[in-house]
Amino acid sequence: MTDAPAGSLDAALAHAAKLMLTRPDLAQQQAVAILEAVPGDPRALLVLGMARRRTGDLAGARAVLEPLAETQPRSAQTHYEWGMVLASEGEAAAAITAFRHAVDLKRAMPEAWRALGDQLTALGDKAAADRAYAEQIRASVNDPRLLAAADAMCDDKLDVAEHLLRDHLRAHPSDVAAMRMLAETGTRLGRYGDAEALLTQCLALSPSFSGARYNLAIVLYRQQKAAEAIAQVEPLLVDDAQEPNYRNLLAACCGLVGEYQRAIALYEGVLADFPNQPKVWLSYGHALKTAGRRADAVAAYDRCMAMAPRLGETYWSLANLKTVPFSRRQTLAMEALLAGEALDAEDQWHLHYALGKALEDAGDFDASFEHYAKGARLRRAELPYDVDQTTAQMRRAKALFTPAFFVDRSSGGSDAPDPIFIVGLPRSGSTLIEQILASHSAVEGTMELPEIVSIARDLGRQDGKGGAYPEALARLSPSERTALGDDFLARTRIQRKLGRPFFIDKMPNNFQHIGLIKLILPNAKIIDARRHPMAACFSAFKQHFARGQAFSYDLGDLGRYYADYVEIMSHYDAVMPGAVHRVIYEDLVDDTEAEVHRLLAYCGLPFEDGCLRFYDNDRAVRTASSEQVRKPIFREGLDQWRHYAPWLQPLRDALGPTLQTWR
Repeated sequence: MTDAPAGSLDAALAHAAKLMLTRPDLAQQQAVAILEAVPGDPRALLVLGMARRRTGDLAGARAVLEPLAETQPRSAQTHYEWGMVLASEGEAAAAITAFRHAVDLKRAMPEAWRALGDQLTALGDKAAADRAYAEQIRASVNDPRLLAAADAMCDDKLDVAEHLLRDHLRAHPSDVAAMRMLAETGTRLGRYGDAEALLTQCLALSPSFSGARYNLAIVLYRQQKAAEAIAQVEPLLVDDAQEPNYRNLLAACCGLVGEYQRAIALYEGVLADFPNQPKVWLSYGHALKTAGRRADAVAAYDRCMAMAPRLGETYWSLANLKTVPFSRRQTLAMEALLAGEALDAEDQWHLHYALGKALEDAGDFDASFEHYAKGARLRRAELPYDVDQTTAQMRRAKALFTPAFFVDRSSGGSDAPDPIFIVGLPRSGSTLIEQILASHSAVEGTMELPEIVSIARDLGRQDGKGGAYPEALARLSPSERTALGDDFLARTRIQRKLGRPFFIDKMPNNFQHIGLIKLILPNAKIIDARRHPMAACFSAFKQHFARGQAFSYDLGDLGRYYADYVEIMSHYDAVMPGAVHRVIYEDLVDDTEAEVHRLLAYCGLPFEDGCLRFYDNDRAVRTASSEQVRKPIFREGLDQWRHYAPWLQPLRDALGPTLQTWR
């Protein structure tokens, strides 16, 4: 019966499409019945492929949709469905091709733009993904008042889009679509606090708006508010437990709160379903490294490298293990990549840092420094940093924090003795000190916690009328200081898994906030991890940091930063004698036992032999020194900077007298 009436065929197809929304199994039966009457009908074949995909029969969907995409080159829906099958099977590159074909045929196809953005995100192409998500918004917008804003977002005219959306929301304050669009502009501009407020308001008006909830989870994660992000992404997984983007984001958040085994399990689940996602293999490798599973981490990085041989971050991740040398083949591969086709700046700087490490291990210090310097120049060009502003901030802190200032504020602040802060410059032995302390039965090691920096930033924002931070601290009442201390303890509680009385916050930049710490947590311990300025600064210079150390990509900036650090720490020694305990890395290496006794005495802790066997501690370690602190102390790294002495004159000049007086 191949001559079914057109009207009855259309009605049957319409019925199948309706069934697809709630009962794809019945839609499949309807499609089969139609094809028995009209064999080869492309519309019925599309319904059959869609139904099979929605019921989890990917092989069956592929058998239908792959040939259908060949015979129906002008059908946007067919190519979208074919892309979804490819994406579900982990074939990201082919899925992207299918989705691009779909949106080329039909621009007003928001689901295809979103799917395209998801696949580009999985491959790490954030810029292209942002453009795809902007197109999704434009395709979703029906209100002509918002179309101009959507067009501006797609054209990357974010200031125009922001102006249009704010005008619209003044007239229509409950328009959740406009709120989400405005939050997206804020996210792309890096104004995460504004985006968070908008998305929170959006969800208060429309709690079931899953797109806004996912956006909020991402914004919270980017601010390192991992616990809050988890609270947003977990409800999304209740509704769609298999969505890989939700699972991937949850895994990343779990890593930030120290739930590494859960993160590893989530990554393994995603990779079981989507094994061809190099960025997920990379993240999985990071989690394995943190958990101390070095061999498994290397295997994950190797898998990522095989899938995405131009992804510079994979090479840097191997270099950042510090204890795994590159093979000659890998070194030649990096050199070929840098000499070949144009690479994104991010891939370039990762490769330069990795190649610098490979050549350093090979003893070719001239070429090694050249690559470290090239990577640093590329990184510095993309990061705003004002060395004069840092010096001015230090001088303002010195002017504010006098002996009388602290005497006048001797009351207030949380009296909890729990936190132990380790501060200083990165790459100065702080991870080693943390590992020693965390090997004591009364102390838990956590990670570099963002809470103190966040509290300082919030105080500066709130005090816009009366002055900036740290001057805002002068106007805090005793009860306000107590509340801030209690808030710090509450926000960091998620990091404390072992129930020990003391815990460590190892954020090195907190030396800028010692005044704040002493006001809100007067009984906290503060340890200054200090290393020879040339050694500390060069070690930071050759390290690519994921975030937060913008001063480290220029030798002159590094020298000034180190000098400012020493000056403000000397000031605290003068106004609060004994408040800060200093550990000189070189002394710790020379006489470990004596320095450990001094350290524990300052913390009020009895000596335990385990602190000298810190390398037996299998705790998770997140920093670049994670593999090094799992071995006994070694002297080899003390003078590595001397190999590079001919190129470090700008650093010496910037350090000035500090070079002689740094202790």
